[in-house]
Amino acid sequence: MIQMSGISKAFSGNVVLRDVQFELLNGEIHALMGENGAGKSTLMKIMSGIYTKDSGEVRVDGHLMDFKSAKDSENQGIHVIHQELNILPDLTVAENLFLGKELEYGLGVLKRKEMEQETKRLLKKLGLDVHPRTRAGDLSVGKQQIIEIAKAIASEAKYIVMDEPTAALTDREIQTLFKTVRELKSKGISFVYISHRMEEIFAICDRITVLRDGEYVGVKEISETTFDEIVAMMVGRQLGERFPSRNAKIGNKKLEVKGLSADNAFQDVSFTLHQGEVLALSGLMGAGRTEIAEALFGHRKSTQGEIFIDGQKVQIKTPIEAMKLGIGLVTEDRKSKGLILDFSIKENIMLANLEKGSKASVIQPGKENEFVQNYINQLRIRSSGAEQIVKSLSGGNQQKVVIAKWLGTQPKILILDEPTRGVDIGAKKEIYHIINQLAEAGVAILMISSELPEIIGMADRVLVMQEGKLTGVVEKKDMTQERIMHFATGGEKIV
Repeated sequence: MIQMSGISKAFSGNVVLRDVQFELLNGEIHALMGENGAGKSTLMKIMSGIYTKDSGEVRVDGHLMDFKSAKDSENQGIHVIHQELNILPDLTVAENLFLGKELEYGLGVLKRKEMEQETKRLLKKLGLDVHPRTRAGDLSVGKQQIIEIAKAIASEAKYIVMDEPTAALTDREIQTLFKTVRELKSKGISFVYISHRMEEIFAICDRITVLRDGEYVGVKEISETTFDEIVAMMVGRQLGERFPSRNAKIGNKKLEVKGLSADNAFQDVSFTLHQGEVLALSGLMGAGRTEIAEALFGHRKSTQGEIFIDGQKVQIKTPIEAMKLGIGLVTEDRKSKGLILDFSIKENIMLANLEKGSKASVIQPGKENEFVQNYINQLRIRSSGAEQIVKSLSGGNQQKVVIAKWLGTQPKILILDEPTRGVDIGAKKEIYHIINQLAEAGVAILMISSELPEIIGMADRVLVMQEGKLTGVVEKKDMTQERIMHFATGGEKIV
């Protein structure tokens, strides 16, 4: 059992945690929840020895601990699986499993056969049929996640922290992961489960601890609480309806795609998108959804098909051409594709809007500041100001900066690829309101999402993909998770 009490931590005088408590029992799956910036990551970094606490106590099985490094916590059986997996893609599965603790005969000669045999035994134990010599980078993200758990078990972990473990997994991979976690729980291994996906929390966890603004709010048994109660604990107020009501009037056809294909990505895709419409693109991981977005934005070459905007056939070969045609793209991976993390909020927003802050190609600081501040206010970006460096913002506020960058271009067609991934429940609702307002203003929105409740709550229609092909179109009145999944798994074809 791990007990943390009175934990406080400040950085440069900024208090991040104040008198926080957390308890992890043996053989339980314990959710740690809170909005972005609530202090979850800092608390776990103290538990895992990455940060030192300013005050408070950490006890493992009743013994007082003072972790100075990650190695100290690992010696007590604490292992962290980060959202960005620590898999070295060019090494084999066995080499990844024994990295830093290789078995040797001596003089640097490795016991490869023994390591591969042990890898095979561990993977079999976790229900993963992968050859130990397989290159780790060739595995799906779901299988890499199981490899990370195997690394923890090989290190004799008793407590495993999982940070957003399902963010990039398919539904099938999520079920495999859950099965593995439940089996390890039955053997006495404990998990801290950090996720913004409320449905998952209620499906797999035993208890929930909630933090808000760096303070402990409370702990609840899953069986004795509700979605609304946890949300109220997280944000300090009732959020009301989870999704805003849709008031947009769907207008004329804005975008038409006919027979669009791209080699090894998707084939013969056709659909229409109207003014004021939120059209969702759904499907399992690898179905071709992001690739369609990239083709429409000129970032991926299409091999056949036609694209029409306002009834006129267009050629989109580069993102610059797409922007000139009024298309914006909020990418799936904000950190590597949507933002320059070491730049300020202002610099990131102005990247796609240089002409809005300049005159005769000369930058006008006053115009820039006014332009950026307008979007900081409109999107309620929580920051110390326009000059704050983006990497220091919470995930939800980073996402709002990406959206602000594209709103500044005044797009007629806005593609949103996983717009709320890794975003807390409060920020999600704010993003939903932004989407609603854009639709009401006549913007045509193509939204890619892996969260079925989000699709059903926000979309007017759903296009469903499976293995690069469009397999179904679901109207608002027919939307259910079961129907969407039926098409996503190839249950029916469009006639």
